[in-house]
Parts: sequence; C-alpha cells; structure tokens
Amino acid sequence: MAWMSQKRIPADKMLEGYFKSHRYIGSKDRGAISELVYWVLRHKAALEWWLDRENQRLHGRTFVLAALILRKEYNPQTIVSLPKDSQYSPPLFTDDEMRMFDQLVRFDLEHPDMPDHVRLNYPEWMDSILHEGFGDNFEAALHALNEQAPTDLRVNTLKTTREQLLKELNQEGFECAATTISPVGIRLAKRGPIFASPAFKQGYFEVQDEGSQVVAQLVDAQAGQRVIDFCAGAGGKTLAMAAAMKNKGRILAWDTSEKRLTQMTPRIRRAGVDNVQTHVITSEQDAFIKRHKGTADRVLVDAPCSGSGTWRRNPDLKWRFTRQDLDEVVALQQSILQSAARLVKPGGRVIYATCSILKEENEHQLTKFLTSVNNFKVVCAKKVWDKNTFSDEASPVSYLGLTPHEDGVDGFFAAVLEKQKIEGTALKNEILEGGLPNQ
Repeated sequence: MAWMSQKRIPADKMLEGYFKSHRYIGSKDRGAISELVYWVLRHKAALEWWLDRENQRLHGRTFVLAALILRKEYNPQTIVSLPKDSQYSPPLFTDDEMRMFDQLVRFDLEHPDMPDHVRLNYPEWMDSILHEGFGDNFEAALHALNEQAPTDLRVNTLKTTREQLLKELNQEGFECAATTISPVGIRLAKRGPIFASPAFKQGYFEVQDEGSQVVAQLVDAQAGQRVIDFCAGAGGKTLAMAAAMKNKGRILAWDTSEKRLTQMTPRIRRAGVDNVQTHVITSEQDAFIKRHKGTADRVLVDAPCSGSGTWRRNPDLKWRFTRQDLDEVVALQQSILQSAARLVKPGGRVIYATCSILKEENEHQLTKFLTSVNNFKVVCAKKVWDKNTFSDEASPVSYLGLTPHEDGVDGFFAAVLEKQKIEGTALKNEILEGGLPNQ
C-alpha cells in the first residue's frame, strides 16, 4: 500500500492521484474504493494486529482482504468467487490468503487480547493523554472518533434561509434536516452528490461540520466590526463570519499559505461576500501584523493543531501525527496566540480555537496564556452562545468543548478572551485568585 511508505501525504491526496491515473473507474466504484480505504485507515491498528497474528505481510492487499472479512460484509466464498477473467480482476488468491480467510471469518474485529490502543485504533504514544482527557468517557469517545462523519452544510444567510434551503434540497432528493446545535446548519441523512446541486452552484450553502459552524458563531462577529481571521486557511469560518456580519464591516483573512487563501477566492465569489480582504503572512511574527496592533474588534485564532477532533474525517492523520509534531505545534499555538492578542482593541475579543481533543493544545494553552498576560479575561462561552449546551451549570466561566460522542460533531475547543480596558497587575491578580475556568 503506497500510503504505508508515504505517511506524510494525506490519504485524500493519494486517492486523488490514484483515480487520476485510473480514469476507467466509474464514480460509484470510486466511492466504494474511497470508503473501504478510509475504513482500513480507521481500523489500521486492529487490522495490523490480526495480520501479525496470522503471519501475513503488511501489504495493501492483505489489509483490504482482512477488512472485507472482519467488517462482516462479505464471506470468504463471495470474495473467492470474484470474476477472474477481466483485465481488472485481482490476482488469484494464495494458499496463505485462503488460510487467513478461514481463520478470520471466526472472529470479530475487536479481540479481548488487544491493548486499548489497538482495539480502539489510536497511536500508542497518545494512550495516557487520551485517558486523561476523556476519563470515564474514554471508550465511548474513541469509538465515536472511529465512526464515519456525517455531511453538514452551513446555510449562507446572505442568500437564503435554512427553511428555504431545506425545502429546496428535499425537492432535489437530498434527505436532510436542521442541525440541533448550529442555527444555520443542515445535516444530510446520507452522503450524496451535493456539489452537483443547483443550490450549491448558486452559493446557498457551504459544506462545513456543525462544530466548525458553532466556533464561527461563537466569535459573535457583528455588522460593521473589524474582524481578523488569523489562520484563515481556505475560508470556511471566514465566510461564516461574513454572513453573520451581513457583509458589513471588514474581515482581514490571513494565512501563511498562499495556496489555501487562493482556494477561498471562488468561494467568496459564489457566496456573494464582498467584505473580505486576504493577505499572505510569512509567520505569526510578520512585520505586517504589527501595523494592525489594537485595531480589531474580534480576532479568530483557528490555530494549527493535531486535528485529533477530525479523526472521523481524516483517519490517516492520527497515524501521520507524532509526539514531536505535537510538541512543535503546541509551541506554535502559543506564539500565534500571543501575537494575535496584540491585535485586539480594549473591549475586543480573541477567540482561540482548535479542532483538537487534546488538553495540551486546549486548556493547557489557555493556562499558559492567562498566566503570561495581565489584561485578558475569559468570557463564559455559554453566555456568549446563550445556551447551556457546553458546560457545567455550576461553572462561573466556561470554554467550548465539542466531541463526537456527546454532540455528534467533530471535536472542537474554543475559548473567548476579552481584552480589558484596565491595565496593570490588578486584573491579572483578579483572574488568578478567581481560578482558571473549568472545561
């Protein structure tokens, strides 16, 4: 399997390259191949355990054959009877593979002899981190992170309403319903050719996980404000904030990747957004940033992270991300947050967010930040949202925490930090004496 030897390359890019070089594969078969590849990546640790037990070589073919048996969708007889007279037929099965079929058909994917990191398919080096983070919910959380993610849409309220779009999509044959948390979200009952919808071409929606929509809403960007999207990427949250601002005010969308920002251009045009200005920065210390010191009402820091909250969509990411990667990204996050804090005006807010489930990237980062500054305080996330969905009622302040097993969305973390108009050590002491907020 090519991915095994090139783990730094995202699986979707490798699939894209494969399909380009095998254009005879139809769209239905492409979907089936992609789904099977992602299933293998989700359960790679368990499949490796079984292949090692059966003394099988770790190869793309053996991974797929083991997956076909252990996921209980095919029996060995069905697989063996696959057509053999086509130029696209697989090579004949070996005696070792036939013996593997006979053995694996008697078992389920999970086995009581498997250690947690194999049974639940996550990197062994993350074992203590994940146990600490999820506690009693550890099993449920990891099982949920191994499920296939649903397809969510964000309604572009500059052009339509959720009710109108629901009606139109259902008329087009897409079974869908309003999301339960995001007020501008729609969830598809099953995957479909949503990008072929006339509603998409007219800019009525963007594909965006409900959790990501919630983070954008938590920015609470208002019409007429000056907002900076510090790590804008391809612009999913930028466009969401533009709609919330009714196209009034200004959004400065920055990123270190010109390619990602370029991908935003057609999306801006399709959405009918005209209050976004993009700019490529060299790093979080770019001199360009200093020109905007103290000018922003809102600064969104959608920080680069492990992406552990998106394992449902990017299962290969958990195998590509290392302990060294985590150490490096944690240092970068703190540097970005410190730089972004300079941009906000007194009374303005920095919203720090990650698509991570790891405390080192979330709560621990806020602890570091709040002990190093003296003019920011945490604003209760549930008060901003005006809901009690995300935190304990008894908590005086809260961060936003979303997880697949509790909320049915990708894993997200966000904190709302407000710059105080009073300066000096008094505020810092007030924050520290009151204690840091609970998750």
